Amino acid sequence: MEIWINPACSKCRTAVGLLDAEGAEYTVRRYLEDVPSADEIRAVLERLGLEPWDITRTQEAVAKELGLRQWARDEAARERWITALAEHPTLIQRPIITADDGTALVARTDEAVREALARGNG
Repeated sequence: MEIWINPACSKCRTAVGLLDAEGAEYTVRRYLEDVPSADEIRAVLERLGLEPWDITRTQEAVAKELGLRQWARDEAARERWITALAEHPTLIQRPIITADDGTALVARTDEAVREALARGNG
């Protein structure tokens, strides 16, 4: 399993701490430094079963600069959102855990982290 984190994020640190406490095997991706490509974002979205606007941090300053709240949220606009996430990784919701079973979760709660662990061990 892999976890996309921003070390400055308290929810990311909590998720990593829970993974460590459970003895989970995982790799850390500091996605602000190791920025995911548009293809990687598409793949994670497929694993999450979500659309790009579902994992976008619309309160970030760059989101406001881009006017994301006014962007269409439909198939025609999907690539525009993915491009924005790839060009501005601070917009990506965190942490994201890609589980060993091929799924992924936005792991902002202890319950979501435990779900990822269950999927990895199932």
